[in-house]
Amino acid sequence: MTILGRSKTLTLLTSEIVDLEISKIPDEDRKQKVVLLSSISKMNIAIDDEIISRAKELKKMGFKSFDAFHIACAEKDQADALLTTDDRLLKKATSQGQSIKVRLENPLRWLMEELIK
Repeated sequence: MTILGRSKTLTLLTSEIVDLEISKIPDEDRKQKVVLLSSISKMNIAIDDEIISRAKELKKMGFKSFDAFHIACAEKDQADALLTTDDRLLKKATSQGQSIKVRLENPLRWLMEELIK
């Protein structure tokens, strides 16, 4: 699951794309745990034409559909970081450099950096 974070106080953001991705989890126990985590979010980002357009651009850069939407949502809401444990996504985002308008980080690494600041 991707977590979008913002500012010194961690604010969990979610989106319609996260809800769709959660609905596809086949393991009911795991799905319920993810639904519980998602339920503490403070804001749900609605998919709009701007997000769809940006996701299409990201897909052309080689991002998978869900990843493109996660990034587009994070960019639209100007999140400080999009946190993910997906090493493939992190590597792909790093290779795109300035084309990505939100910082993608591993949650553990990001949390350690935030605590040190």
